[in-house]
Amino acid sequence: WSQIQPLRVFILVLEEAERQHQDNSPEAEVRRMDLLRNLFSRTLGFSSGEKILDELSLEGVAQYIKSGKCKNIICMVGAGISTSAGIPDFRSPGTGLYANLQKYNLPYPEAIFQIDYFKQHPEPFFALARELYPGQFKPTVCHYFIRMLKDKGLLRRCYSQNIDTLERVAGLATEDLVEAHGTFYTSHCVRFLCRKEYNLDWMKEKIFSDEIPKCDSCSSLVKPDIVFFGENLPARFFTSMKKDFPLCDLLIIMGTSLQVQPFASLVSRVPKSTPRLLINMEKTGEVSNVCFIPTALLDVAQLGTCDEGCLALADLLGWKEELQELVKTEHDLIDSKDKKEKAEADKTASGTEGGKTDKTD
Repeated sequence: WSQIQPLRVFILVLEEAERQHQDNSPEAEVRRMDLLRNLFSRTLGFSSGEKILDELSLEGVAQYIKSGKCKNIICMVGAGISTSAGIPDFRSPGTGLYANLQKYNLPYPEAIFQIDYFKQHPEPFFALARELYPGQFKPTVCHYFIRMLKDKGLLRRCYSQNIDTLERVAGLATEDLVEAHGTFYTSHCVRFLCRKEYNLDWMKEKIFSDEIPKCDSCSSLVKPDIVFFGENLPARFFTSMKKDFPLCDLLIIMGTSLQVQPFASLVSRVPKSTPRLLINMEKTGEVSNVCFIPTALLDVAQLGTCDEGCLALADLLGWKEELQELVKTEHDLIDSKDKKEKAEADKTASGTEGGKTDKTD
């Protein structure tokens, strides 16, 4: 079997390369070369004779984590880890964000995140921000699984494409995170000579007052620090990946289509002997030049929702009850905080109305 298995993988990868062969662009040629490079260096195991996983399954990954040899886990996550919280992903047909933007009269869906379009027409983005604003959703099982990896001293870093801040709400600190596509956590004036910073509460007040946020100093637009098309990724993304990925013992990829560069390219930056676990609704990698094949020597694909995959892995690790209790406790705390804030807001509003009545009288 050990001799037959690499041959099967070899055939599968060549079939994938053949499917891409009709595209003669330079980019396609790079994809084909990377695909074959991955075949020889990872799939056929030419880079290392050491057997990392006892078996190519979630069970094999769990055994590896429990062995004590896996000390630096990196998570790469996308919008799929937040869908169970009620936040739509971007590309799912019919339900994804891009499929439901007709009401904003955009020239094309992606325009809502184009920096040049935003500067001319900020209204659609802030209308969308009001619908999806951080603080209206609770972290998912998947978010708290990543938190457990941190609490158990196994998380090297979480690299996130998301802008919903749910990783922070779940308990990850700034040093645990690389928010590759930015965050709502802070905002800045877009004027180059100003760049005044604003916090989350300031931006929230503006957005929910139906105001277009303008700088107090120069009256220019203020934009949350999320990365729009046409903007550079945060410097932290590039400095951190150079330090983190060479040390990675296990890469867990969850809820991402791996269609956006340079984020997608991170999957190829781990050492050749590092196992990679994909937890996703479907296999991915055609655009990122990484092909997750269940028969490959180091790649494991667990297809299904991210929450289901994390619960299944937690069960195999003996963490399931602990994870479920963490989710319940944290959600109860969030609910309690929300009720307290609502009660205080109602009290303040009632006092204001009372004051107006007294003045009128």
